[in-house]
Amino acid sequence: MKKLMIVNGPNLNLLGKREPNIYGSLTFTEFLDEIIEKYPNVKIDYFQSNIEGELIGKLQEVGFSYDGIVLNAAAYTHTSVGLGDAVKAIETPVIEVHISNTFGREEFRHQSYISPNARGVILGFGLQSYELAIQSFL
Repeated sequence: MKKLMIVNGPNLNLLGKREPNIYGSLTFTEFLDEIIEKYPNVKIDYFQSNIEGELIGKLQEVGFSYDGIVLNAAAYTHTSVGLGDAVKAIETPVIEVHISNTFGREEFRHQSYISPNARGVILGFGLQSYELAIQSFL
């Protein structure tokens, strides 16, 4: 059984409430329940934090024992050298995901410190970006 970890960064705990025109009206918990049911032969764990250091700690914790990590570092994608370094330091492959098309938004969102060290990047497909990342590990 594949073991995958989804790691979400700041403000993604507000999905379903935060800017539904960009992020949709489904909460991440509702989406996660659907994904877990859809992939019963995959162990999918989940972690969310608004704190950069906690995200780095989680990557280091699971980055040598999981089969894959789906990472949406949210705003930290564009600011955190530390998260980029953590992705580079671990052995588990990481797929960077974003719900929105970051290249269609503000210019500061066009830069990612995660992408250079990720196996791949999926963005702009709403919550389906996560499912596409999961499928890439299968």
